[in-house]
Amino acid sequence: MVATGGAGDEELERLKRERLEKMLRESEGEKLRERIVIPAEDGNGLNARLSWHFGRAPYFIIVELEDGKILNVQAVPNESEHFGGSGTAADNILRLKPNAVITYGMGPRALSIFQEAGVAVLKANADNVKDVIEAYREDKLEELTEGCHHARRR
Repeated sequence: MVATGGAGDEELERLKRERLEKMLRESEGEKLRERIVIPAEDGNGLNARLSWHFGRAPYFIIVELEDGKILNVQAVPNESEHFGGSGTAADNILRLKPNAVITYGMGPRALSIFQEAGVAVLKANADNVKDVIEAYREDKLEELTEGCHHARRR
């Protein structure tokens, strides 16, 4: 066996495994439940405007889907150290057990935290939660593969 690209190959294998598991669940009639987290400038649910940077977002909108249908939408304030709370935004969001995070950008450290936890990080392609979720359901979002270089931990 020939060794290849390391982390990139591991990520590709993880994505293949997730898709296979999804197909198996669907073929067995099991409902697919997903929890998506989106950083937002306000707490207006599906109408919330996306924040330009994950860790500095005042709110996170949590959208729960079952077989692609919206079950629940909840806005939670960002209580990370950037907003006077504790911990990083990424660590706090991991406690919510998301399947995916959809954002315009995030720092390399947060991106690494999500990748190591097996959470998909996808690039936002719209400016409100409703449109981004629609793009997600239509599989039109690309993976975010690189963190913002201007992001610095303070």
